[in-house]
Amino acid sequence: MSPHLFQLQAGGTAVVVDASLAGMPAILHWGTELGLLGQDELGALSTAAKPQRVSGGIDRPARLTLLPQEAQGWQLAPGISGHRSGTAFSPDFQVTDISGTGTSLTVTAEDPHTSLHLTSRLEVTGSGLFKQQHMVTNTGDSAYDLTSLQLFFPLPADATEVLDTTGRHLKERSPQRRDLTVGTHVRESRRGRPGADASLLMAAGRRGFGFRSGRVHAVHLAWSGNHRLSAERSINAQNFLTASELLLPGEVRLQPGDSYSTPWAIGSWGNGLDELAGRFHEHLRARPHHPRAPRPVTMNSWEAVYFDHDLPRLKAIASAAAAAGVERFVLDDGWFLGRRDDTAGLGDWIVDKSVWPDGLGPIIDHVRGLGMEFGLWFEPEMVNPDSELARSHPEWMLQVNGRMPVPARQQQVLNLALPAAWEYIFNAVHSILDEYPISYIKWDHNRDLLDPGSAASGQAAVHANTKAVYRLMEALKEHHPGLEIESCASGGARVDLAVLDRTDRIWTSDCIDPLERLDNQAYTGLLVPYELMGAHVGGPSSHSTRRSHSLDFRAATALFGHYGIEWDISDLPQAELGALRGWVDFHKANRSLFHTGSSVHSDHPDTSMDVRGVVAKDRQRAIFIYTQRTASTTYPPGPFTLPGLDPDSVYSVALAAPLTDAASPGQSALEWAQKPVLLSGRILETVGLQAPVLFPETAIVIMAESMGGPSAPLPPASVSLKE
Repeated sequence: MSPHLFQLQAGGTAVVVDASLAGMPAILHWGTELGLLGQDELGALSTAAKPQRVSGGIDRPARLTLLPQEAQGWQLAPGISGHRSGTAFSPDFQVTDISGTGTSLTVTAEDPHTSLHLTSRLEVTGSGLFKQQHMVTNTGDSAYDLTSLQLFFPLPADATEVLDTTGRHLKERSPQRRDLTVGTHVRESRRGRPGADASLLMAAGRRGFGFRSGRVHAVHLAWSGNHRLSAERSINAQNFLTASELLLPGEVRLQPGDSYSTPWAIGSWGNGLDELAGRFHEHLRARPHHPRAPRPVTMNSWEAVYFDHDLPRLKAIASAAAAAGVERFVLDDGWFLGRRDDTAGLGDWIVDKSVWPDGLGPIIDHVRGLGMEFGLWFEPEMVNPDSELARSHPEWMLQVNGRMPVPARQQQVLNLALPAAWEYIFNAVHSILDEYPISYIKWDHNRDLLDPGSAASGQAAVHANTKAVYRLMEALKEHHPGLEIESCASGGARVDLAVLDRTDRIWTSDCIDPLERLDNQAYTGLLVPYELMGAHVGGPSSHSTRRSHSLDFRAATALFGHYGIEWDISDLPQAELGALRGWVDFHKANRSLFHTGSSVHSDHPDTSMDVRGVVAKDRQRAIFIYTQRTASTTYPPGPFTLPGLDPDSVYSVALAAPLTDAASPGQSALEWAQKPVLLSGRILETVGLQAPVLFPETAIVIMAESMGGPSAPLPPASVSLKE
């Protein structure tokens, strides 16, 4: 192989790197495997990529490299920005060494004039993800102020449409699309966390790409603080994505010998979003610390009781939860000193004796006596001004020149980068975990960071705080082996692969209205597999939207995820409790499929219909949920397809429960729903089945089993899908 041309290949993905250019290497290809290329082909690929000089341009056309530099003619988003008291603003890195394997590459480069050393790491994972990271080191004898260091991912020429997501509290991950025209589409978070409006991915692909078709590439930044994602098209037709931590002024000042490493930027691609997402899911599932045991069905107390911590009521809820098949009970906000509402108490992590005179022992003993695990809510990074902690240590709160930030939810943010503050919070949480048999923490983060300055230094502190939070999570897990942590941030405002490396699931949204959760879960699923995605059955009337839905619709929408209940079920009639138990049993019987299989979505032109499913790794079994979101303009509706099955296998396709008059206004039977039909995977994905006539906001569950495959668990008889 040429010493200047490198091919990385794994998991169906190839990356070709050309180091023959002046300055930094360029990525000639990122996408589908090309086969093992010989030196001649690699050389020809390099030659074929060289642009011509044009009128009005510079004499040596600039190329998109791993770190584009103005010194090499680059006039778009800079790879690195920084200075030494106003000088050394334009580095000219030259490669000093390249080494690697068939799946990874390390590039080192120097610029003696700005006294900077650069190490770039590239890796193609077993699932076909493409990872990049830069580390810059100050080799000079004065401080270097780093303002940005970006990672670049080239796009194919036909990537002409951009997809990202936006949102707000109670409505995260709303998709939005635009044309990728000349210029830059930028999504930034300056909230000190990704934020409810953050885009998990910046994606670009062929116009009209969907879940099942259309080549699409995307990049994610594994970082829980401020960040920047962009998609850009240049006037010379270079299309690319970027990802970087967004550094606040003065936040990273490299003293002589100091280094800064970017978070990992992780790229994925696919023919459709399902394939793109599948690479992330496969990568996460291959981690040695990925949850392996069945994900416990969880009862969370928040929407059941809020701050009303009454022991007899909570015991009754726990007893009903155990009867419904729940395996973990989580006591949410309201158990600690002075916490009767959200205006006081944060930071004082001591059991409130006025509410729990005998401590948490009575509720924990009751829960564990019923055979369930016990979990507890914390918000370790926050403090109420009305707390003993804030009164004792006002200097521990993030602030600028003694000016407290505008409050949010009557709380401020602790500066955990201060060793004393970090030790206090660690010891407080550690003491509770030491005293009680607690196996699970719901770790909340209920406000954005504003004016995030350190009272001690006067410097911006988002970067340092993010690192401190990681250390805190790691230390608690080290001291309490087996402890699981849920990442919650006023719902889904902190969802990224860095926090997921230290936690065991994310809370997808504070909104558990099943209709709202359809888009939320689909687009969270571009990054997060179902077993890491909290999905709960709420009460009959949604607390966030006031819409009312049947138990079956609420339970079906949450079915694939890390299942749970958030609802006061202490006085449910036995018939309704039995129906809830039927859904829990059905989830348990199939969670090994839901939490290891491939997530698939049908691209149906009628937006009133939603079809999604999980297909087993061997494609012998699949379960789909068909949802009638709204009334369709066609009546009866047309056919729908079941994607992702083995095209050459014949499947028995049936409803999990009969279609009843209460669910369907159809005036004759839907024939294929009366008894199983036998169809090939090819027919099911290309021709499909006639959709049932359903009332709006109703769902049915469809089972598909290969005739040559193992027997699938049957749904419990108590599962009913009537509206």
